[in-house]
Amino acid sequence: MQSGTQSGDNVTAELYARSGASAYDISVEQFASILAEIEHKYLPKASAAEKAAFCAALRLEELALARACAAGNERAWEDFIARYRQKLHGMALHITRDGTHAAELADSLFAELYGVSVRSGVRNSKLLFYTGRGSLEGWLRTVLSQEFINRYRKQKKNVSLEEQTDEGAQFVAAAPEPAPASDPRLEKATDQALAELSAEDRFTLASYYLDGRTLAEIARALGLHESSISRRLDRLSSGLRKRILAGLRELGMSYAQATESLETDVRDLTLDLRSRLTQDSPATTFPRSKLPASDGSR
Repeated sequence: MQSGTQSGDNVTAELYARSGASAYDISVEQFASILAEIEHKYLPKASAAEKAAFCAALRLEELALARACAAGNERAWEDFIARYRQKLHGMALHITRDGTHAAELADSLFAELYGVSVRSGVRNSKLLFYTGRGSLEGWLRTVLSQEFINRYRKQKKNVSLEEQTDEGAQFVAAAPEPAPASDPRLEKATDQALAELSAEDRFTLASYYLDGRTLAEIARALGLHESSISRRLDRLSSGLRKRILAGLRELGMSYAQATESLETDVRDLTLDLRSRLTQDSPATTFPRSKLPASDGSR
């Protein structure tokens, strides 16, 4: 945590002790830098007290484990494999329903979690995206589900042009007209609302509203019942709309202006919705879509 006071140093030391980061050769200074990075991402303008409360609520032990693995610490990887390897294979089997494909999916993700490549002296591990806001197991499930959908999307790209045309696929024009500029207040309010969501909630919204997945596909990917996904989408779509609407009012819009702004097509926003909806996991590409309707309908 970033604080020049003795109190701030004491808070950081307490959080460091709770995390068990020392077991993985992460120093207090390194752990403080990790917390500062997460604070800047989610609470850039918060007070010291708010940041302390935020960090205290993080999954500190799992955060330390993930960042140590990303750094290539051998003991951390031994602990990670012992805790999560079997669980990951179980998740993959639930998603693919096939032992061979499940093993391929899980092993592929393990390679990306380990960080098989190095860029600018830093291991390129997906675990660097984990911020401790939710359980590491839940985050892994979300990333695994996203990887499965990415593979499905790549397979769809291999379908012939004739088959795509028969299925009613729409192809982008060579020179589309530039989109009109949107009100920056909408982008700010949307950004703030999305930042408050968990990684799994963002994945659910992106899969359904932006990626065109069905309730059954999302339920299968996350290991939940289809009715649970339906209820979650109702809750998320209505709650997100309310939060954006409240944010617009706080930024000076009238109710009528705010309501009209919510009809903006996301293609007209300069805000990178893709990265916002996959903040704790690698970004994916989504087709154009409208913002969620207030009744949660497609």
